[in-house]
Amino acid sequence: MIRKQTVVLFGGTGFIGTHLTQHWLREGLAEKIILLDTAPPRTAGYAAGLQEGLRSGQVEYVAGDVRQPIAAKQLPEHADLIFNLAAVHREPGHEPREYFETNLRGADHVCEWASAVGCRRIVFTSSISPYGPSEEIKDERSVPVPETAYGSSKLAAEKIHLGWQAGHAERRLLILRPGVVFGPGEGGNVTRLVRSLVKGYFVYMGNRKTRKAGGYVKELCRVAQFGLEQLDLHKNALLLNFSMNPLPALEDFVASIRKVAGLKRHPMSVPRWALLGVSYPIEGVARTFGIRTPVSPVRVRKLFRSTSVDPRALRELGYEWQYTLDEAFADWKRDVPGDFSA
Repeated sequence: MIRKQTVVLFGGTGFIGTHLTQHWLREGLAEKIILLDTAPPRTAGYAAGLQEGLRSGQVEYVAGDVRQPIAAKQLPEHADLIFNLAAVHREPGHEPREYFETNLRGADHVCEWASAVGCRRIVFTSSISPYGPSEEIKDERSVPVPETAYGSSKLAAEKIHLGWQAGHAERRLLILRPGVVFGPGEGGNVTRLVRSLVKGYFVYMGNRKTRKAGGYVKELCRVAQFGLEQLDLHKNALLLNFSMNPLPALEDFVASIRKVAGLKRHPMSVPRWALLGVSYPIEGVARTFGIRTPVSPVRVRKLFRSTSVDPRALRELGYEWQYTLDEAFADWKRDVPGDFSA
């Protein structure tokens, strides 16, 4: 079992950081966890374990921004393990330069701080975006071909972390490339899918079989622990794709959500061109009046573009998945039942 005395999570109060912190607390993997982020820790019901850690002093929150050099006085003089989760990642939502300003500068500053305090373990959460969308199955041996500023910035940040690892023989680096990560508190694409099904406005547009690499956030926490154990056994650097196994299609997500939410109605199907066509005026009106909308041309296109990324390395290393899609959504519903009610 991996046990680290002091763990620092950069970008640690976000969705993944909240669940990682609670997993590390439940498994007894840290004596002290420090969360550095621009936003305070979450207080929702699914974050009860985090709040208990804060009250006990086992978890500490530090306000900070990885776009700036990490001040020595902000954090302890030593860390046994670092998670670099800090990123600008939502697409659409940011200018191209914003992805690079945060994701590249953040990588530089986190690695500089790790070197300064002698930390020899980093887990970096990258993304499957460096692969680019493809109907062809990609695995860890595939050549990345990013098509977006986000994907390009994440690939460059991986190289920065690899440069840090190569700087000392005893340094260890785990790079995780997750697909869409979902679960309590996500608030992204899968949450929007759940809501659209529950409220009855989800429609297929010729994309039932579109493959969508993705996995449950609590599974990702187990994969991070597993990857660190593999590093301790025999590797200096390890790259792991993260997704459900086998790779699910959109209709698999829909079927599981309908089952868990108890939905009887079947989603309709509309032509792709029709939904894409109406997304432009909807987005235009929303921008004019400052209204947030889940409908945009970028999001619509993403619905019918496969992210066919296979977690091959996890299988070859003998990882055993804990959650099926049905079990993942059922667990999410237990934590936040309101997400699955109209």
